[in-house]
Amino acid sequence: MSGHTHTLAEWAAFLSLGAGIPAAVSVPYFLLVDAECWAWPRPLVTVVDRAVRSEALYLLLREWDTARHTVREFCRDAAALLILLTTSPKGAMS
Repeated sequence: MSGHTHTLAEWAAFLSLGAGIPAAVSVPYFLLVDAECWAWPRPLVTVVDRAVRSEALYLLLREWDTARHTVREFCRDAAALLILLTTSPKGAMS
């Protein structure tokens, strides 16, 4: 054995790890297993629910989807045009 003594920082890190691991494991248990329906914050749930079901979000997502498809088609067409302009068919004179 080398006679290495542990510093105060090493002891603090070890104790912090020893307390942190059981705490991290118990959080999902207390949130999901031992939860009662009254324990959840209802105002936050209703605000998020209203935001998800709103017409504005639907319109935003629809426009995002349209823009995504437009960009995809533009990139496909640009790649096809680049291939047509940079290659020559077999037997063509260059």
